[in-house]
Amino acid sequence: MKTKRALNVFMIFLFTAPLLLAQEMERSFSYDDFRTPEYCGTSCHVQFYQQWQQSMMAQAYTHEWDEVEYFKLAVPHADRDENVAAVKHECNGCHAPISFLVGDTPPPKPAMNSRANESVSCEACHLITGFKGDTPFNFNYIMEPGKKKYSGRGTDAKSPNHEIVATELHKSGDFCGICHNEKSPYGAWVKSTHLEWKEGPYAKEGVQCQDCHMPKAEYATAEMGRVYKDARLHLFHGAHDPGKVGGTIELRINPDIEMAEPGGVAKFTIHLFNQKTGHKFPSGSVEDRIVWLHVEAVDAAGNVYHLPVDKKGFEGEEYTIAADVLAYQDMGIALDKPNFKGVQRDGVPIGDRIFRMPYFDPQGRMTIQQWNTKSFGVDYRIGPRETITETFTFNIPFEAAPGKMKVNAVLNYQKLVKPVADFLGVPDEADIMIVNNHSTEIEIID
Repeated sequence: MKTKRALNVFMIFLFTAPLLLAQEMERSFSYDDFRTPEYCGTSCHVQFYQQWQQSMMAQAYTHEWDEVEYFKLAVPHADRDENVAAVKHECNGCHAPISFLVGDTPPPKPAMNSRANESVSCEACHLITGFKGDTPFNFNYIMEPGKKKYSGRGTDAKSPNHEIVATELHKSGDFCGICHNEKSPYGAWVKSTHLEWKEGPYAKEGVQCQDCHMPKAEYATAEMGRVYKDARLHLFHGAHDPGKVGGTIELRINPDIEMAEPGGVAKFTIHLFNQKTGHKFPSGSVEDRIVWLHVEAVDAAGNVYHLPVDKKGFEGEEYTIAADVLAYQDMGIALDKPNFKGVQRDGVPIGDRIFRMPYFDPQGRMTIQQWNTKSFGVDYRIGPRETITETFTFNIPFEAAPGKMKVNAVLNYQKLVKPVADFLGVPDEADIMIVNNHSTEIEIID
């Protein structure tokens, strides 16, 4: 018993180490120490402000799913489970950092329009001078409010309102890792987008997160200011943007034969190449995301046939093939339903291939609650510049019509598993984005 209690204390300490640093800073911070984004946007940086307003950075606290996840799941779960008690404060370290630093946690709900609604504001990024330790994660930023603003812009940048200090950190993917890496209270890397990039080919070639998510453009960074050819856009397009998600994976399908008879067999091979991301796909909130490959054959008479994926036989593969099973029972803790049976795990056609890494709670049940994650299943995601090959063996029905049979392969993406989205009342989070698609044909002969 003593050993278990000691372990719990250790794990809580491991997760809250960045919080301790923030609490040290917190003693001297108040909201008056931080400018509002409106101040920055209306006085000088109009372009930056308009871009930021459209971004997920501006919605990190107010976004509907984040509000539901925090107030309906995380906060009540934290109140009922001492192992994750700190999360009701710590979520705000990245989703509402200014409120977190001044000790306003849990903040008022978004409807109250408090300063927590500023989410990840201008000051939240441009007052960071570094991070604590060797690895950026769990909001271990070091922040210094004041007239100095820290930026990747060089010494050629001038402002009549504040001093500009150039830092290498703001030009590096390590800056992003401060919030895009996360350990759970159980020591599991539940967010590791930065680490995936760090271990991949792009980091080795010097390509930073900002090169894709803050591309360069020519414009003035401030009203009446100098025009720069390499100003950084502040739109931060990523996992919520169909334009960014589209085309991420290149997809090609080909058959092993050109003609087949009803009752015969055709095998279709699909290659999926991650041509676009510097990290794995999907990444970030992997506990929420679902990416699946759906294949259908349509004969000359318009009859539609669904093709399940061929099994490969690796350990944990059952979590990568859509099935009619229940999961996410640990939501019952927050909902005060100890006998909660869960909801459907996948919500996509049975037999489709899913590209995911399942998260498991301390009881070994699949979870969408990153704070309650203790272990992982097989990591069946597509790495940067990686190609994954899938096969679909099709037993052609005897009733298939003669003529051209078209076989369509579609890679779909949802930000949140649909059964969970429907259960928690955020159906828009389950809108399907088409990542890519491709088709081929075979001839069905009499």
